[in-house]
Amino acid sequence: MRTGATLLMTRPRDANTRFLGLLPEDMLSRLAVIQSPLLDIVPVADGLDLNACSAVIFTSGEGVRVASEKTNLRPKAFCVGRRTTEYAHAAGWAADYVGAQSDDLVDWFLTNRPVGKFIHLHGECTRGKIAQRLAQSGLNCHDQVIYQQRLRNFTPEAMAAVTAQIPLIVPLFSPRTAAHFVSLCPDMSHLILIAMSDAVAEALPRLQSHSVHVSKAPTAIAMAELLRDVAAPFVRVETGQPGD
Repeated sequence: MRTGATLLMTRPRDANTRFLGLLPEDMLSRLAVIQSPLLDIVPVADGLDLNACSAVIFTSGEGVRVASEKTNLRPKAFCVGRRTTEYAHAAGWAADYVGAQSDDLVDWFLTNRPVGKFIHLHGECTRGKIAQRLAQSGLNCHDQVIYQQRLRNFTPEAMAAVTAQIPLIVPLFSPRTAAHFVSLCPDMSHLILIAMSDAVAEALPRLQSHSVHVSKAPTAIAMAELLRDVAAPFVRVETGQPGD
């Protein structure tokens, strides 16, 4: 019996592609995937001068991508998240992983107190107040907005899936996207929501959705593992596979 279970991806398309690459190919071949980015990443017009900086701070892959397009310089980069670190390294930055969350990065800086001038490159909407916290501790750090995150509506295909009352698995990676997703959904009773963190889950109305699952760690790999586990029963039902 086919349930029609579908995976709805709401990140910017490049980020969706990177995340889908973490999922098992056999699962993706058996599960319908709809891409409906709810954010557009739009670089700001301001230039980016890193000549006086000792190192940059990246907290997202989008920050890496936009910064890499804005400058040919590739100084040292302190990164939050393994995937962000890998992306920065691939783009030519001397990238160091310093934690899975913003708090981890701040703790690392406060413990090691590196000498130099640092700049956090991020989007217009950001959390953690990294530069402010580091500056208050006496470190030479400031920040710069290098892109905007503009909200989008569902694509027609995504809206049809949301309103079709089929099981819909939706991974959500940020509180802002989660809140926007909720505002677009007329009915959440059939939705299976996967939140990257407690902060993301707090933006979701648990009593109105079919279920809310929270990742054990705020990383893409942990999210992929949780999604695999959540999707497994639907894949088995659709393909007629026996349970383990």
